[in-house]
Amino acid sequence: MGTSTLIILGVLVVIAGYVVVIYNGLVGMRQRVNQAFADIDVQLKQRHDLIPNLVETVKGYATHEKSTLDAVVQARNAALAAQGPAQVAAAENQLTGALRQLFALSEAYPDLKANTNFQQLQTELADIENKIAAARRFFNNAVQEYNTGIEQFPAALFASSLGFSRKDFFDLAEARPQLEQAPQVKF
Repeated sequence: MGTSTLIILGVLVVIAGYVVVIYNGLVGMRQRVNQAFADIDVQLKQRHDLIPNLVETVKGYATHEKSTLDAVVQARNAALAAQGPAQVAAAENQLTGALRQLFALSEAYPDLKANTNFQQLQTELADIENKIAAARRFFNNAVQEYNTGIEQFPAALFASSLGFSRKDFFDLAEARPQLEQAPQVKF
């Protein structure tokens, strides 16, 4: 073998090694994104499991508020059926709005507001909401690192051909103003 052949072979080995390092780094980032979404899913499952208990507690005190209770149940079912970060975020935003309406009912029903079971469920739900917010931040950070990783040079040269594509953030998007607004209670 000639010197030029060894040089070309050496350059090809270095390039192949570099592609392997880039690929493994991107796989690790993709796994962090998947794990972060799974963490959100666990928190959302706990939230979804609490909602029927909350609805049943409120039913006993606010029987003529059927439309609010139905809206919560429908939003929960839609959230359970959602797939992928974008759909899950939209469904969870709708569910959050419905829950805000449900909690607003407690202001109109002092007996409900004083109910120990209702207070405990409300506290548990608030705790889960905080955990969901933390899980969303972790997920969005992992997505940002992953998306940056596949767009940076030289990974950008190989990422799409190796099957890596951008991931969506778990974002409130257009629902943000609606969720930041105080709920309307009508009787």
